[in-house]
Amino acid sequence: MSGPVIAEDRIRALPCWTGSIEIEPLPGGLSNANYIVTDSAGRHVVRFGQDFPFHHVFREREVMTARAAHAAGFAPAVLYAEPGFLVMEFLCARTFVAEDVRADLGRVAALLRGFHREMPNHVSGPGFMFWVFHVIRDYARTLDEGGSRKKDELPRYLALADELERAQKLLPIVFGHNDLLPANILDDGKRLWLIDFEYAGFNTAMFDLAGAASNAGMSDEESFAFLTAYFMKEPDTGIRRSHAAMQCASLLREAMWSMVSERHSAVEFDYAGYTDDYLGRFAHAYGKLA
Repeated sequence: MSGPVIAEDRIRALPCWTGSIEIEPLPGGLSNANYIVTDSAGRHVVRFGQDFPFHHVFREREVMTARAAHAAGFAPAVLYAEPGFLVMEFLCARTFVAEDVRADLGRVAALLRGFHREMPNHVSGPGFMFWVFHVIRDYARTLDEGGSRKKDELPRYLALADELERAQKLLPIVFGHNDLLPANILDDGKRLWLIDFEYAGFNTAMFDLAGAASNAGMSDEESFAFLTAYFMKEPDTGIRRSHAAMQCASLLREAMWSMVSERHSAVEFDYAGYTDDYLGRFAHAYGKLA
């Protein structure tokens, strides 16, 4: 049996449905299989995935964070969870693309500022941190041990990460989303929502700000406006330099995430092409920084 068939059989067996169900794939996931399930109570989103220790992803932590994000008012409700499955409320909302982020900088900045401030009041259990420079170093170990096709480049990536880390300006620790691809922001016409919390954890605000900017392809002027909206004042030279360096780190981390996925992911996706695309974006951003 194929993977999707097994997933759908397991979804049908979940005890949370009312009456018969219809299942349709929800495209877009790079490390999870996502589905829309309709029963007599309405539509629901189902995420089907497992722990990925090589990516620092643990589903129990993701479920806790998703529940906390709902309690804090930033995410849809979690309706049911068991190992491997997360069932959530379906939102009648538009999924953002890069152009939407760039066209709505003020609202995205306010969403992140609120998330960063409110989430520590709702998350529970042991604290956990997402520090991109640690992630890059750990990815390098995984890639070295696994004989990655980019193995010879790893010392250079590590040296670049050290340089980018030294450029960071000290900021308070907040609770970050840490995966701000445009598609993880939804707009229901009245407000913005966040989804997908598998990488969420304590961090500085700069990684979310840089991830949102780099993934949306913000220009220097747009990044300046975005930082101004988030901090509610114009950023100084140190903050702007830190932001530019963190954008580079975000792009390098995404490329190395894909390198690891090339060897470990069972999802059918052109990870090699994705790796090369993000390495090109990193080279362009780093060239502007230097």
